[in-house]
Amino acid sequence: MIFDMHMHIEESTALGWQMSAADCIRAMDEAGVERSAVMTLTDLPGLNPQGLELIAEACEHYPDRLYGFLRLNPAHLETSKQLLKQAITELGFKGLKLHPVSTLQHPGGVATIELIRLAGELGVPTLFHCGDEPLSTPLSIAQAAAACPDATIILGHMGGYFHVDEALDVAERFPNIILETSAMPYPDKIRTAVERVGAERVVFGSDGPVSSPNLEKQKVVIAGLGEEAAGLVLGGNAETLLGLAA
Repeated sequence: MIFDMHMHIEESTALGWQMSAADCIRAMDEAGVERSAVMTLTDLPGLNPQGLELIAEACEHYPDRLYGFLRLNPAHLETSKQLLKQAITELGFKGLKLHPVSTLQHPGGVATIELIRLAGELGVPTLFHCGDEPLSTPLSIAQAAAACPDATIILGHMGGYFHVDEALDVAERFPNIILETSAMPYPDKIRTAVERVGAERVVFGSDGPVSSPNLEKQKVVIAGLGEEAAGLVLGGNAETLLGLAA
């Protein structure tokens, strides 16, 4: 079973993004991906005020294939907390997505920490955009991991192009950090991640359909992890993390 921990659905007329649930399913089928976590490319509250409904409807239309993550802006803390509670407790969403670059909110900021802690209390992980831009580097997100030891934090893109080694160092320091592989171009770093923090703390993601799930999956294959470790990275860990394992 292959589970993609990072896919997008968006209908933002302001930005021209049109990525439907059907687009996700098509890309998943081409790659042999059975399940995916899906989220918008915009933050709530923000440019697409229907973002919550968009993801909820997609997951309802494709049950057992799509699972919602809610992308929020901590700057609007009280509204974001209400939306997160609604998404998790009423609509069955499985996680929180934070993008410090688009929200200009530092991962170690008071509002961000409060939102991550709420996600942890609700029993869901927080997926960060973690790359090379200011505010999104692994060391920045490490401040959130330190402040929220009881919450699970996923480093989406595991440091991008130039901060992958930093992501590995941070994951070694904080056991509540999970590394996610999407749009990080080095298969050997996936193998190194498994060697340094364990296969149980690495998950496959594609950033699709912006990126190709089929291409992103091949990075894990090329990494040569072995059958057991590859099974965990490609799907087993995600099922456990999101409470879907049998």
